[in-house]
Amino acid sequence: MLSQSCCLLPVALCLLTLMPIHAASPNELAKIIQPIVDSHEGVVGVSIKHLPSGESYQHNADRPLPTASLIKLPVLIAMHQAIQAGKLNLDDAIELTAEDKVPGSGVLTDNFSVGTKLTLRDAARLMIVFSDNTATNLVVDRVGLAEVAELMEQMGCPQTKQHAKVFKRETSIFPERSKKFGLGSTTANEMVSLLEKLDAKQVVSAEASQAIIDLLYACDDRTKIPRDLPSEVKVAHKTGAVSNSRTDAGLIDAPTGRIAICILTNENKDRSWSDSNAANVVCGKIAKAAFDYFNPDGVETSGVKELSIGADGEIVEALQRTLNARLEPSPDLGVDGDFGPATERAVLAFQKEHGLPENGVVTADMWGKLGDLLMDAAPVADPKIVNAETPPKTPPLPLSGPPFVTCKAWGIADGETGELLWSENEATPLHPASTTKIMTGYLVAKLATADASVWDEVVTFSARADKTVGSTSGLKAGEKVSVRELLYGLLLPSGNDASVALAEHFGARVSGGDCLPNSEGNFQAFVDGMNSEASRLGMRETHFTNTHGLTNDKHLTSVRDLLKLAHTAMQIPEFAKYTSTAQRGCTVESESGYRRNVVWKNTNRLLGIEGFDGLKTGTTNAAGACLVSRGQRGKHSLLMVVLGASSSASRYTDSKNLYRWGWNEAIK
Repeated sequence: MLSQSCCLLPVALCLLTLMPIHAASPNELAKIIQPIVDSHEGVVGVSIKHLPSGESYQHNADRPLPTASLIKLPVLIAMHQAIQAGKLNLDDAIELTAEDKVPGSGVLTDNFSVGTKLTLRDAARLMIVFSDNTATNLVVDRVGLAEVAELMEQMGCPQTKQHAKVFKRETSIFPERSKKFGLGSTTANEMVSLLEKLDAKQVVSAEASQAIIDLLYACDDRTKIPRDLPSEVKVAHKTGAVSNSRTDAGLIDAPTGRIAICILTNENKDRSWSDSNAANVVCGKIAKAAFDYFNPDGVETSGVKELSIGADGEIVEALQRTLNARLEPSPDLGVDGDFGPATERAVLAFQKEHGLPENGVVTADMWGKLGDLLMDAAPVADPKIVNAETPPKTPPLPLSGPPFVTCKAWGIADGETGELLWSENEATPLHPASTTKIMTGYLVAKLATADASVWDEVVTFSARADKTVGSTSGLKAGEKVSVRELLYGLLLPSGNDASVALAEHFGARVSGGDCLPNSEGNFQAFVDGMNSEASRLGMRETHFTNTHGLTNDKHLTSVRDLLKLAHTAMQIPEFAKYTSTAQRGCTVESESGYRRNVVWKNTNRLLGIEGFDGLKTGTTNAAGACLVSRGQRGKHSLLMVVLGASSSASRYTDSKNLYRWGWNEAIK
């Protein structure tokens, strides 16, 4: 039984809890949202309601699902209820103890000392803005788990419960739900119900409702609901993330009125921790589709009527740039987009010079006196001049030659000899992304070819390897795997973490010294070995700064260099076998004694087509989509490098078109 000590809610709020969210009949919104939901590889619960019109969409909206850190919103509501009842005060002092510190998201555990004193107000802000787990437990200690659950039941949200303190499962007051859902549980409809009450200022009190909304505006996670929305659109929301669940719920301040939205995902196939995690992306797509549906004309941009101290953004930058140009002498404002005291002084000077009211506020009268805003450092040409110009045209498209491609550079070499046959921009230094791992894997395979015992050496994952961002083999700190298996984790799923683990294991050995497993010095020694090998192979445009290809301005290579490397690496039969393997499963052990199975799948889609084998994909924002591959048609073997394609799909289209052209040329 739950505690009966929680204060009763106001009558108006209790009446609101009796008003369910009615699912709309199939409508145009459902036609837009449902395909997005259906495309996600995992369970999705969605509830969306346009508050002014009442139009809504639901999918699995009454199904209880894990909340992860989204449960911190109900905790915040319960905290304000306790304050309203006189049980707590925002200024209550809390002293941080060693026992309070828990791992995971937030800043308290790693950055604040035992004995630090903070207020309940500060702890609540850390709980919402940074999703601080330690701060959450500090708040829960004052509010009570049972009180949170009881308040949610009174508010018509019986499935919304925090089961235990964060990272303290032993404190669970709902043990069975803890096993099933983890930290907390809710439904999409219940969260939207809470959001609707917040918007109506019916949660605890109007003052408390607004305070909660203001805090939700400050949430610093932009990877889910806000990710695809126009930057001008404010979102008051709270997110959550654990390995197989991503959640977000909030109020979108749209031009046609607020949209209450909750998206819960679970059993997700993609469990990566990058911002581009598939569940994060689907949250963004659903929110953007709903926003566009209810706001077909987009964000109102008739926009900036007045500016004053405290404003920021692109228009403030333009104002600063324009004041610098219009005032004599120039105030020499920093063009930083922040309307501070210096900008205010310049506005006052301009107003005085032009006989405007000297109030430091940029109004319509001042906009008129300023003239055309300087949006960029370079002046924009007069429209009359622009409209009178006729831009030059290039010569007609040629009717022969290689196909047109999206990539920045490409090259085709003879698969047997490595001789460069055809290319474009083949010597241009470019970002290689994960095609870098050809060198990483080649150096390890080269060592193992010289000494077969290397294949059976055991690599233990360090914390540094485990925390490497981006594409991953999925192994964890303390887990052990043979070199023979880990090369699959490097070359199939493109494990950035695997590249670090291998470098830490082999670094000094690659550069000619003794190996000290998992040392940071070994990582740099391995990178030095990569550069030495690149020099030996005559890779003149290549310099490596890491083992995985994450973007660094000095980490560059070229098409012709990658062709040299690919041809050399494919002379090692074991390396060729690795890069041509579609999938691989193995069992890993940990230092603590457990065992588990992992499966790695190759990211190279060409392997699904007869005649293709090897080598490696790569993708980053800086590099674009890259692919190094080998194809055989009849007696003609070709090696190909494509760098900087416009998308993942485009690199395959570019490659297939170039292969077809190349094979036809080889036959002539």
